[in-house]
Amino acid sequence: MWITPPTSACGPTTTCCRASGCGSWSPAFRTTVSSTLSSPTRHPQGSRFNGPDRGAWYGAFELETSQAEVIFHRNVALAEIGWWEDSATYDDYLVDISAELHDLREEPGFADYLSADSYVTSQLLAGRLLDQGSLGVVYPSVRRAGGNCVACFRPALVWNVRRRATYQLTWSGTPPTVGLAQA
Repeated sequence: MWITPPTSACGPTTTCCRASGCGSWSPAFRTTVSSTLSSPTRHPQGSRFNGPDRGAWYGAFELETSQAEVIFHRNVALAEIGWWEDSATYDDYLVDISAELHDLREEPGFADYLSADSYVTSQLLAGRLLDQGSLGVVYPSVRRAGGNCVACFRPALVWNVRRRATYQLTWSGTPPTVGLAQA
């Protein structure tokens, strides 16, 4: 199933999105879509819809979903080093995406590609979609119930980046307690 961006305040061929991110290289995002400077996310093992050889731009439709994604991934990084005292500033961005994207939210057959613990099958799906010329996917967040995310395979389609707000996240102790305050 494809999702064509709806007619909205952003225009007839654009979906608005938001994202939150830390710095300019490790963004995590939310969409109307949220993101950090439209930088594609690229990690050594890859991410949900990209392998280690290719990045993707990630966002979420809701601020809370963007924050849940950021907090989850920061928790993983802190657990790897066994350190639960940390503070980070995250910027929230609103961006536009002009593209037709595959919509995985209403298709029960895609549930197997949305594991909370492994990106193997979702990376395989992304590879097949890329081979077919896909520009990206809209999918349900596995970090926040009811949240919606986007992975754009062609970050150049992410444009009109507007900074919205800055948030301070603070980790204190284990298990982590995360404080979220607008900076």
